[in-house]
Amino acid sequence: MATKKDGNGKASGVLTVERRPDGVAIIRMDIPGESVNTLQSNFSEEFGHVFDQLERDGELVAVVFTSGKADSFIVGADVNMIKAVKTAHQAAELSRTGQQGMDRLAAFRVPVVAAIHGACLGGGLEVALACHGRVASDDKKTKLGLPEVQLGLLPGAGGTQRLPRLVGVQAALDMMLTGKQIDGRRAKKMGLVDEVVPQAILLEVACEWALALAQKKTDKKKKKFGSKELTELALTGTPLGRKVLFDQAKKQLLAKTHGNYPGPERIVEVVKAGLEKGMAAGLEAEAQAFGELVVSPEAAQLMSIFFATTELKKDNGVDDPGVKARPVHKIGMLGAGLMGAGIAYVTAAMAKKQVRLKDRDDAGLASGMKYVGDIVDGRLKKKRLSKNDRDVIMARVTATTDYSGFTDAEVVVEAVFEDVGLKQRMIADIEEHGHPEAVFASNTSSIPITRLAEGAKHPERVIGMHYFSPVHKMPLLEIIVTKKTAPWVTATCVELGKKQGKTVIVVNDGVGFYTSRILAPYMNEAAYLLSEGVPVEKIDKALTDWGYPVGPITLLDEVGIDVGEKVGKIMLEAFGDRMVPPAGMEKLVADKRFGRKNGRGFYLYGKKKKGKKEVDESVYQVLGVEPKADLPAHEIAERLALQMVNEAALCFGEGILRSARDGDIGAIFGLGFPPFRGGPFRYVDTVGALEIVRRMERHEKKHGRRFTPAPVLVEMARSGATFHGERPVSPGSVSPATGGDAARVRV
Repeated sequence: MATKKDGNGKASGVLTVERRPDGVAIIRMDIPGESVNTLQSNFSEEFGHVFDQLERDGELVAVVFTSGKADSFIVGADVNMIKAVKTAHQAAELSRTGQQGMDRLAAFRVPVVAAIHGACLGGGLEVALACHGRVASDDKKTKLGLPEVQLGLLPGAGGTQRLPRLVGVQAALDMMLTGKQIDGRRAKKMGLVDEVVPQAILLEVACEWALALAQKKTDKKKKKFGSKELTELALTGTPLGRKVLFDQAKKQLLAKTHGNYPGPERIVEVVKAGLEKGMAAGLEAEAQAFGELVVSPEAAQLMSIFFATTELKKDNGVDDPGVKARPVHKIGMLGAGLMGAGIAYVTAAMAKKQVRLKDRDDAGLASGMKYVGDIVDGRLKKKRLSKNDRDVIMARVTATTDYSGFTDAEVVVEAVFEDVGLKQRMIADIEEHGHPEAVFASNTSSIPITRLAEGAKHPERVIGMHYFSPVHKMPLLEIIVTKKTAPWVTATCVELGKKQGKTVIVVNDGVGFYTSRILAPYMNEAAYLLSEGVPVEKIDKALTDWGYPVGPITLLDEVGIDVGEKVGKIMLEAFGDRMVPPAGMEKLVADKRFGRKNGRGFYLYGKKKKGKKEVDESVYQVLGVEPKADLPAHEIAERLALQMVNEAALCFGEGILRSARDGDIGAIFGLGFPPFRGGPFRYVDTVGALEIVRRMERHEKKHGRRFTPAPVLVEMARSGATFHGERPVSPGSVSPATGGDAARVRV
């Protein structure tokens, strides 16, 4: 259909109006100079200006609201705008302003339909919810969600009230409490959108839908009352049903958050208020809760993580921003075990690169290819990809027992046994049989890359790429550089990691690098608590209550007790006193207790029972301890957390880290350090270096030198400096080599 343009609806270049002969006005949102649309402080004013003009248009029949961006609708509110708010009152007023704009949209005199392609998140989805209809594209880029909870917030422009009324309370709570994003197909199935069509006809179908609404000729079917709908009605239609629904929702979320995140609890409260007292009361509860959450310490930390990850997306991993990554079309993958196959999957599926997978025999290759296939088939079963997508991904991965197919692999990643000699032989093999300028990346978790590069003809092309298991689920990639690593090599691997869907940090070489190193004393302290007779389940619960996703003993069972012992020996050799393990832990490996992988660890395995895991009580006999120590949970958590925080500070002082930002992200994304605490370095800034040092010294007097505070912390306690903020310390500024005990002042 032909259209004519009318400039009268233009507002500061952000909202433009195109009028069609059939009476439909198409409003396009397109913020100049930005890759995506966000709701900014002036949106409501411009929005009102456009609708004021449309209100006076006697020929107007319907409106379609869409985006002028190629691949996104509206990705949410501008987080910088929210972060700039200083008081709860200001934040609540910001929410009310947004609500008023959405109310006007919902009450507009002619139907308004949202035409959605690309990311429709947060405030973007709230705009769509306020419309009278929604049509989405079937493109993979189209995702709908309310992810505010991930910033410690809740939807503040009516989303907590409109979503439950559209899709039902249970489905709405699931979306808001998890922040999950759903595609167009799933959105239509749950009633969030009315139609899902190819992008090419999205706008035309949206216009047709808007005209049908105007003429009351939509083919919307009456709500069917199946078992799901009847259950929803029973739970929301009576006071008793609502009590059961919201009590159960709160119980489930507390089991996950342990009361550390106020956002989810406020979401439940606000949805309940709207359901029981009506829309107006629900909106006011939403504004009040939004205001309080915006200025909460949890939101401040979660927003700091958001900004840090945003910065990392633009970071090439080297100090010179002008260094460019070289193109990578194919990677060689040495080792088809769980790590190697996992790396092959993210390379083929996410980065869309060719992978040549090598293992020593056909059995190993078959296992690796099956692992990749199982992940892909799992996504196919969940309808996250098509059969054609599956075939394309699998076609990108080919297998071999020799080095055929490696001559055109620009990057080779090694994920074999932690054996220095074996890894060095592979470097030599790639230099002989691989691409003439191949980058060799080791997935080692603890062996220094400098040591692996000894004897290499081109040490400048040897680097570490430390992935986390399971690779397709864990978000972090830790890249390790030596003094000889070429900047272009670093930039190339960083770019590859980003394309694999990873959040990438770059650290300098050293035993254990950063993540493995700060995990070691944390796990070691858990072993000390065990040796003191603190029960397994009490240790784990203390740390999950403190905010970790799993307890340290559970983690040790998952990683492997034998693996933990090997890494512990490496750390002890490198760092001495503070890594000395308690006596008796070697008995576990002697008893062939390796953890989940062989069904023998701290917990019982093999029993198909639902509910809480049971501790294998016989482990205490092996260790020769009686599990009767009555230590307060806060002391248990403090001892372990301080060990991780102190080691992170030591890494910072020694220059292992490029920045405190990277240290926070590495600990959170790689090891599960509680996000609401902001990471080890923001935690120090929040508590105060002086208080951290005092706590360390208190434990040092009782437990010995493993609690000696890092020199950088002592210096910060003395000077009042911080890791973030206006008076930040610099990486490598204070280290044991230059400071040592002489630099310490008891505080």
